[in-house]
Amino acid sequence: MTEPNQVKVQVLLDIINSSAHQAIAEYNKTGHGVPGIDAGTLHPLDFATDTLALRKAIRLLEGACEQLNTILAPPQHTAYNFVNNYNWACIDVALQSRIADVLDKHPQGLSVDALANAVDLDKAKIARVLRVLALRGCFKEVKRDVFANTRLSLVLKSKTNVAAYIQRHRDFAKYAAVLYETMIDQEFGRSSEVDKTPRAFALRKEGKDDNFWEMDDEARDIFHRSMAGYSEIQSCSAVLHYYPWDNVSSVVDVGSGTGAMSIPLAKMFPNLRITNQDLPEALELSRNTWEKNAPEALLGGHIDFVPLNFLEESPVVGKDVYYMRSIIHDWPDNESMVILHNIRKVMGPNSRVLIHECVLLRTFEEPGVGANEFSKDHEAPEHTLLNFGSHTPHHLDMVMWLCFNGKERTLNEIKIIAASAGLALTQIYDLVGTMLLEFKIAQD
Repeated sequence: MTEPNQVKVQVLLDIINSSAHQAIAEYNKTGHGVPGIDAGTLHPLDFATDTLALRKAIRLLEGACEQLNTILAPPQHTAYNFVNNYNWACIDVALQSRIADVLDKHPQGLSVDALANAVDLDKAKIARVLRVLALRGCFKEVKRDVFANTRLSLVLKSKTNVAAYIQRHRDFAKYAAVLYETMIDQEFGRSSEVDKTPRAFALRKEGKDDNFWEMDDEARDIFHRSMAGYSEIQSCSAVLHYYPWDNVSSVVDVGSGTGAMSIPLAKMFPNLRITNQDLPEALELSRNTWEKNAPEALLGGHIDFVPLNFLEESPVVGKDVYYMRSIIHDWPDNESMVILHNIRKVMGPNSRVLIHECVLLRTFEEPGVGANEFSKDHEAPEHTLLNFGSHTPHHLDMVMWLCFNGKERTLNEIKIIAASAGLALTQIYDLVGTMLLEFKIAQD
């Protein structure tokens, strides 16, 4: 009889094989084949919005590979790898010095001497940074001491939304470094208040006291670009393809930012009446973004901009859909309930609330959430890790904690918050990395 752990290893190998072939098939459908690790151009699928099949394959591939490594490697090796990772620091050097921008002008490669002169850094240290990243396919050494961009490093160019998102993570290591201190602190340890975060604790130690949401114009622009980058990273625009927008006439984008969701929605469904609602300063940036990226939508007269503080006010009345992406996770439970209560006040009998967030899955789920809540598409195969082995939802949960005392939630936690506002879950869409949860007014 085959030993049980060996069976698990074989299952993981089968998942790796099948999911890799599924990913290959998705690339081949484009006619461009599979991208090379040192390709110097982006692949057509890299920023496509309808790549759900590819993302599902990658989700399984990543999870199974990591779980297989954990099973077969000595535990001290794996534990050391948890902390022995400075890719983030090297990425930060590349971002701040704009190395990808410089190399973009030299597709055949640039010597480290010339690169060092261009960014005004020590050439030996730049080479060390780039070699660390090249091990992961980010930049490449085309010949000794000559470096060029790759498909991966191209997303680090300074004007990309992805770079803006990564740039905002620069200080997170500083916030994480005081995590334990905040947990044992008399004032911070048991507080879920928005001003008692590890971020606030770290800044207080530096003699600073600033609100995350109070930004100058430059910081606000980076923030909204970073939210667009988050959308690209998580492929949030998959929602455009998998929700029945053809059955919708009017949408309110609650906390719309500069239109990362509503602009592509307007382009794909030009007859939709869309209301963007956010704080006045965000809407000012939003109008500029719409004028630049979707002027035809503005000319159609279907787009409105209405200021909103969703903690104090309700959005516009009686629309078909109230859409919120990455809003609820920013806030502790009490504030999240207030936001949903304010929306519930203005809903019509057929209105829907769409909450688009990461959803945490746990080995031992709370009572009230059984397998019937999910279709087979939402369940990881037997012998794979929870959440398909994906770290992303739980790492984002840490980001929410560090910055806002917010959190990613389980399905049941979201249902409880929604129920407090008289809303009931009616549909789940697994978009990989995020889920779209549809709520309607609960029936008595």
